[in-house]
Amino acid sequence: MIVSSYYLDLFSALGLNILLALSVYCPMATGQLSLGNAGFMAIGAYVSAILVVHLHVPLFVALIAGGVMAGIVGILVGFPALRLRGVFLAMATLGFGEIVRNFFMNFLEPLTGGAYGFRGIGDIPISITWIWSWVIFFLIFFFFLSRSRLGLAMIATHDDDTVSELIGINIVRLKIGAFGLGAFIAGVAGGLYAHYYLYIEPEFFNLWKSIYMVLFVIMGGMLTFWGGVLGASIFTLLPELTRVLQDWRGAFFGVVIIGLMIARPSGLITREILRLDFWLPSPKESKP
Repeated sequence: MIVSSYYLDLFSALGLNILLALSVYCPMATGQLSLGNAGFMAIGAYVSAILVVHLHVPLFVALIAGGVMAGIVGILVGFPALRLRGVFLAMATLGFGEIVRNFFMNFLEPLTGGAYGFRGIGDIPISITWIWSWVIFFLIFFFFLSRSRLGLAMIATHDDDTVSELIGINIVRLKIGAFGLGAFIAGVAGGLYAHYYLYIEPEFFNLWKSIYMVLFVIMGGMLTFWGGVLGASIFTLLPELTRVLQDWRGAFFGVVIIGLMIARPSGLITREILRLDFWLPSPKESKP
């Protein structure tokens, strides 16, 4: 059975967006709003591309290296970010993302092509299997993380970091770790993006990219990783499903987003929905 390139590209984009949603979910799960994940994605994309093209490093090693480099930068950014909250943290990370974008545009032009883009990353793009293997790996990882003591500590820190610190949770280590993990995932996603499309340029990693990542999580639900998965799926698939509306599909998509935010301000998936007893009838309802 031959699958058309349209569907391969669509589901590859879906897989990448799920990874990006998970990268934003990590800091948000500990109460940190980051608008700099496009910068971490750029680091992973450019580092992996440079390693493969100029140093002939194996692809898997290059992807890991790009993710690790992004993760290290994420940890370094996480330390000063601990002093900031809310919109101030968002603005600081937004500035970081722009710094990274301009760095690859202006300071590494001999290696990256600067504003003209990094061409010739490879002759054959990686298969969709590469992308979805990483997606499945991280979904399994977050599934077990959410049921661990560390996952419970993240929930407690998100709800009230002052109380969490009083009961013995090291919120500094937790928040920095979440920032670093999110940056690592974004870096891996960036590497996969570069080697799937075989071309990258700084403009791919602009402010709007970061905003879309955050919207994935806000729409789907900020308090569970499944929310980011659902949000990324909606943002990726709904525009394609509404192609018949042609020029009106953008307006329709906007109306859907506004409607969902009004109806479900906490996101489409909440912790309560994921609990089994939410779906079971109450004792009173079960009586004849």
